[in-house]
Amino acid sequence: MFAFRASQAARGTGRAGEHMRILGIDPGLRTLGWGVIEADGGRIGHLANGLCHGAGETLAERLLALYRGLRVVIETHAPDCAAIEQTFVNRDGAGSLKLGQARGVALLAAAESRLPVGEYAPNTVKKTIVGTGHAAKRQIDHMVRLQLPGVQIAGPDAADALAVALCHAHHGKAGARLAAALARAGAR
Repeated sequence: MFAFRASQAARGTGRAGEHMRILGIDPGLRTLGWGVIEADGGRIGHLANGLCHGAGETLAERLLALYRGLRVVIETHAPDCAAIEQTFVNRDGAGSLKLGQARGVALLAAAESRLPVGEYAPNTVKKTIVGTGHAAKRQIDHMVRLQLPGVQIAGPDAADALAVALCHAHHGKAGARLAAALARAGAR
């Protein structure tokens, strides 16, 4: 019923409290990209990435295939949290709605596994990874490869998913530093 391809690397180890395994998701109705990274302090490593395919004739069948594929990814890689790209609304309202449905399936799979989910606008992901909010796919792919040396990327959607995971890792660190600073300020 579903198809999924993956590229995997050996799992790294981390110290308690600093280690976070992040599932990045780039939603799509025909192809949903996913990538799993580990952030351990200042170090970030690639674990796996791949594609879930929305196989089937009907919209419902495609959504079910995406859901089942993503559930396998979550069960296999046991992430601590997920990060997903927000839907970009454009002139094609029907296309945006269908993309939103694929995104909803991904959010459901994460919620069912009790994963906290970070949501990022496409421009935020691009600016975090490339330095500009209007980067092309090839630029994202290039910067993901620079940040995750030796990674074998399953395709452009998987590269985008890894970029979402990297964005979450970077923003999560900033959020943790801010929370710690606020806690110190409140203790005074």
